[in-house]
Amino acid sequence: MEFYYNNLTKEQKKTYYAMKEGLLAMVPSFVVPAVSRKELSDIYFLIRLDNPQIFYTNTFKYRQWEGSDNVEIMPTYMFEKKKIMEHRQAMEARVKKLSRQAEKLGEREKLLFIHDLICTSVTYDKLKKAYSHEIIGALGHGVAVCEGIAKAVKALCDALGIWCTIAISGANPEKGIKYRHAWNIVKIGKKYYHLDATFDNSVGNAEAIRYDYVCLGDKQIFRDHEPVIWKVPECTDGGASYYQEKKLSFTKMEDVAKRSLQAAKKGRVLTFHWRGGYLSKEVFDEIVSNLKESGAAREKHAVVSVNWPQAVFRVEYKENRVEDEVLMQEANEGELYDTEGENVVILKGGENYATY
Repeated sequence: MEFYYNNLTKEQKKTYYAMKEGLLAMVPSFVVPAVSRKELSDIYFLIRLDNPQIFYTNTFKYRQWEGSDNVEIMPTYMFEKKKIMEHRQAMEARVKKLSRQAEKLGEREKLLFIHDLICTSVTYDKLKKAYSHEIIGALGHGVAVCEGIAKAVKALCDALGIWCTIAISGANPEKGIKYRHAWNIVKIGKKYYHLDATFDNSVGNAEAIRYDYVCLGDKQIFRDHEPVIWKVPECTDGGASYYQEKKLSFTKMEDVAKRSLQAAKKGRVLTFHWRGGYLSKEVFDEIVSNLKESGAAREKHAVVSVNWPQAVFRVEYKENRVEDEVLMQEANEGELYDTEGENVVILKGGENYATY
């Protein structure tokens, strides 16, 4: 499942293969066929996207003699060789143990198992330790940045036989996006879908897992994701998201009113996706009004959170008198502001962008 390897040129593949073998052998230096400086850097990075089990190196030096067709690579390893071997064995055992729990499930159920595992056991590492970019952070220490989370998802998908690769988007300083971001593309059946466990981790929590970024198409994911740096498979199916599969994607206001009234009556939290056209301010206000009216009908008070780019609403009904709140959620950094008549808070969902 080395997606990026399969998309390299013949000469780049030779360098990739030699570099991969050297990194797996954990030797201090090794020789690879010469390519440009940028190609060396890209190939080194892509190897580690294709092979998350190579988690123990994050930088390298190289040198080349004039007229030579080869380059000497000198990786920087995070640990001593003996410690690397111990960590690698531990990671292999960890992945095997976790994947064994889901090996009898169907493809989609396996994917949800992996997603839920990440959302309940991994905390975003704001300190950005070196190992947080690797599976040892996510699966070993329970902390990671988006790169480490995406690699952990791929390692588990590989173990469970699900086609998976890692997508990388660029920074966009004009939008306040300082770093690159990593997430996954998976293949379910014959179609490709986006899966961003980091963003779901940031808008939800271990007690209330969110599925806003499960099995999205290109049109949906790029509402709040930057374009990818390296080409990935097109995800053309926009009709297989988690909420659509679970019949929690509404196109009519009467469906919002009906399901929210049921939730208020039974005291349940309702999370749903709005698919009835563009989420304008007018539509947003009407949805929130419906949610509040459903609560009032049961003498309860609505607390609503909204992931606006993905048009996902979550409403919880409170028995006690509380001030109505509408929480505007973003899976990237946001800010606090007030709107007329209501207390509206943009929640910081974590610093979700990987440095590189």
